[in-house]
Amino acid sequence: MTTTLNRPAKPAAIKAKPTFRQKLNVFDVKASPYFYIAPFFILFALVGLFPLVYTFVVSLFDWHLLKGQGQFVGLQNFVEVLQDRFFWNSLFNTVSIFLLSAIPQLAVALFLAAMLDQNLRARTFWRMSVLLPYIVTPVAVAMIFTNMFGEQYGLINNVLGNFGLDPVMWKSETLPSHIAIATMVNWRWTGYNALILLAAMQAVPRDLYESAALDGAGAVRRFFSITLPSIRPTMVFVVITSTIGGLQIFTEPRLFDPATAGGSQRQFQTTVLYLWEMAFQRQNFGKASTIAWLLFLIIVLFGLINYLISRRIATADAAKPSRAARRAVRKRAERTKP
Repeated sequence: MTTTLNRPAKPAAIKAKPTFRQKLNVFDVKASPYFYIAPFFILFALVGLFPLVYTFVVSLFDWHLLKGQGQFVGLQNFVEVLQDRFFWNSLFNTVSIFLLSAIPQLAVALFLAAMLDQNLRARTFWRMSVLLPYIVTPVAVAMIFTNMFGEQYGLINNVLGNFGLDPVMWKSETLPSHIAIATMVNWRWTGYNALILLAAMQAVPRDLYESAALDGAGAVRRFFSITLPSIRPTMVFVVITSTIGGLQIFTEPRLFDPATAGGSQRQFQTTVLYLWEMAFQRQNFGKASTIAWLLFLIIVLFGLINYLISRRIATADAAKPSRAARRAVRKRAERTKP
């Protein structure tokens, strides 16, 4: 017969109660990351999210600058703005100026970045010099270019007159005014974009260029076969940021002809300039907020396109390396063979 002895149970270990300092340390570890990122979200909520939501609320009312909130109209402001020919005219002018500025701007910025990526003397000086137009105040730029593109006594028309050409109506006609404003934008932003592209070019491994040069590829071939595919995501970034900036262009057309603020026939009135007119000249804050929201939706659309293109390009580059990269890998493997 087996007997079981009842042994006395061991007393449970008494868990020490954490002190206030220990509790404070645990709280600090858990809460510190949120406190560190809180200033950004608080600032964004105050100057970004709240104005965005409040602008949409204003667009739903017949809101006057002096009288304040009026009758609730719902989406009527959106319907009226979409039927307004001046809104579509401003959108056409905005897109036209963007195309005339972004395409030459990207081409010249690529050329400047490629030149600055070479072994030049005084490279720092040249890199800083291309950034000088960006740090010049927009008002000074507008005053200089307004005098240059003057219809009667402007520098450009005087030069054209010396060759026997008729003066161009830079402020009276649609296409010349768009070219003049696009020239201002290009002069100010080309150097800035060139430095961004230069930073991307300097991140390209130099082994690729050396291997391509050993294979007999010239400078032009190396640029199109190695440089452009390698900096393609950065180029997409530059294109989209230029697009967003072009859609929000205001200073250049506003100061190009301060008397009319968009031209006597609205020939260079942009969307933001039309928004400014609707808000502070017509004092219709409801429609002005509607224009702002429509412009915001257009910018979001371009942002989505940027995201999709960037993701597709990044995936393609990661899945399929370029021909020059594969050739460089083969060369390196041959050199390491015994």
